[in-house]
Amino acid sequence: MPGMASSGTALPLDSCIGFNGGVDGGLVLEKDGTTIIYPLGSTIIVRQLENDQQQTFLQGHTDEVSCLVLSPSGRYLASGQLNFMGLKADIIIWDLTNMMLLHRMSLHKVKVQALAFSCDEQFLASLGGQDDNALVLWDVETGNAICGTPTCTDFTVAIKFLNNDGAKLVTCGNYNLNVWQYDHLTNKLVPSDVQLGQLRRCFTCLAVDAADQYMYCGTATGDVLQINLERKLLRNSGPAKGLVQQGVVAVALTPSGDIIVGGGDGILSIMKHDQEGQDARFLNKMPLLASTKLGSRISTLTVDHAHSSGRALSMVCGTHMCDKFRVTYDLQSKKLQAEMLQTSPPSSVHDVAFPHEYSEVFAACGLGEIRVWHLHSRRELLRMSVPNLDCRCVAFMQDGQSIISGWSDGKIRAFGPQSGKLLYTIHDAHQGAVTAISGTPDSTRIISGGEEGMVRMWAIHHNSQVMEASMKEHKGAVNCIKVKASKGDECVTASSDGSCIIWDLTTFHRRSSLFANTLFKAALYHPDESQLVTAGTDRKIMYWDAFEGSAIRELEGSSSEQVSALAIDSEGEAIVSGGGDKLVKLWGYDEGNCYAMGTAHSGSVNRVAVTPDKSHVVSVGSEGAIMIWNYVAPSLTEGSLSVAASRNI
Repeated sequence: MPGMASSGTALPLDSCIGFNGGVDGGLVLEKDGTTIIYPLGSTIIVRQLENDQQQTFLQGHTDEVSCLVLSPSGRYLASGQLNFMGLKADIIIWDLTNMMLLHRMSLHKVKVQALAFSCDEQFLASLGGQDDNALVLWDVETGNAICGTPTCTDFTVAIKFLNNDGAKLVTCGNYNLNVWQYDHLTNKLVPSDVQLGQLRRCFTCLAVDAADQYMYCGTATGDVLQINLERKLLRNSGPAKGLVQQGVVAVALTPSGDIIVGGGDGILSIMKHDQEGQDARFLNKMPLLASTKLGSRISTLTVDHAHSSGRALSMVCGTHMCDKFRVTYDLQSKKLQAEMLQTSPPSSVHDVAFPHEYSEVFAACGLGEIRVWHLHSRRELLRMSVPNLDCRCVAFMQDGQSIISGWSDGKIRAFGPQSGKLLYTIHDAHQGAVTAISGTPDSTRIISGGEEGMVRMWAIHHNSQVMEASMKEHKGAVNCIKVKASKGDECVTASSDGSCIIWDLTTFHRRSSLFANTLFKAALYHPDESQLVTAGTDRKIMYWDAFEGSAIRELEGSSSEQVSALAIDSEGEAIVSGGGDKLVKLWGYDEGNCYAMGTAHSGSVNRVAVTPDKSHVVSVGSEGAIMIWNYVAPSLTEGSLSVAASRNI
């Protein structure tokens, strides 16, 4: 069949921006302190901490990763996932020496809540989510389940093995705190309740000291309880003055035994531990030594022993808003200093755009914000926030004086590209969300498309923004707008009503229409403006004559899912596509063959863009990832020609 993709080569991935900060304990640091492991959608990323271009993707989960744990030696990694209601959620054990999947285990329903390796790496313990609430012990070597038991009548959220006893573990949750002993003779897990007296708490996290003498449990109330593991009794609590606001969500221990506390309010604190030998009846509450604000809810705390010394302690922290920090604690001055390692989009990224003929920076938009990124350093340069709204589309004006964007409240907002200052707002630009936006080549007008199907032209003056025309022919949401680059007198709009309309921007009437049995998601002009390329839910990439509106060629863009994103390089040599199959494909424009395919996204690809200098391809996905690929120029190799010839017969 003409136009089907050849096998092609792998599209080389240059780097990835993204981190799922919503997974508690999801930021894992290897013992050498050089490698960091974290989830992104259904993918697990293993990369060098100081060099984000050296990375490996562990792909095996079918849905979002819900928990991670590294074995004590660093050889194994275990990960659990979410699944749909009524279905079992997988646990995968990875061999990090070979970067391969070792075992896949399924017993828990809907969600794997937490995982823990024993100190000798013989056992893996897993907790099911709220719909399962079971504790299962697994054999790491074989991947078989050894035994299992329901935990408590209420929800259990965290689990840890003791550091020196591979048959003993602790769990905590809503109003429950238990110590479990694995009995080899009866092959059962035997629980023992921790006695708290009249105290009632919803526990969120726990940590066990190196000698297995005490464990420290964080609570939703905002305090940390110190538990004597031998007697299973409450010994002390802290902080001494006040509670941690919005609850304690993460705890870890320093080599000296002090407690690192991560709060729901984004404050990281160091709490002093008790001196051994003191009578528990006369103890004062554990005081705070230092604290610092990291921004949003702290979801992960990891002590970096490799970069710590006798004078300072180093930690790596992750937040709910997907930011990664390195925090240094000076042991002499008792001060905390935080340094941001990398920021990441906290949710789905809807659109990406480059300035006109400039490849160093790009803008990406999502829930409540637009971020400007530097391409080569992968650093965030600028952030423009509008809380509680969704930015659906973004573009640069061609003169580089403003970033224009469409929002879910029906407004168009323009920002300064260097200051991030709001320049102007067009109120009530559309009845629903503004779903597509583009500027004209002379940077004096904006064309916007709305959820209700309207296409509107706005004249931009120094102190005012005036609507010049409102064109109503689409009956569905306008998903894409592309303006003719040469004169700016024509644009094409792609809509979910199954039509693409070519508009005359001088008379504001329709010049031509393209119809197909699909919901059009993307459209673009070839640089010579003689042809149009479209894509949509029928999985086809279609070439059209820009003057007559007749179909010229049809490519099979995907074998299973819709094609929702298209981009073309500045010379018209290649097309890049992406969609629901999570793949980024690079096609030769003239031959219609797929020359390269990128597999890194774990969610649908929302938008793709090619840098103006043809050095990179940037794709953004629903899992919150921004992938930066090296551009591969299509070449008429012998293999691609033979494939094309065989499928044209």
